[in-house]
Amino acid sequence: MTWFNKQSRLVQILLLLIPVVNWITEIVVRWTTFLKKPGLIRLIVCIIVTVGGGFIFGWLDLIWILLFKHFFLQ
Repeated sequence: MTWFNKQSRLVQILLLLIPVVNWITEIVVRWTTFLKKPGLIRLIVCIIVTVGGGFIFGWLDLIWILLFKHFFLQ
């Protein structure tokens, strides 16, 4: 998560715009955040992202980062 936040806004948007890279980025960022700050909602989101909802959360996070500069439910 800290690596992702250190990137420029353009790099963050590009990582979330490309479909397969989007899913991998979601998995890595969500699970590292969960390992640092465990919680039930974070665990549920991590499982959804890993099973296949990463594309949906990725597009949602892309919009969320454009508006609020952080991940949705983070």
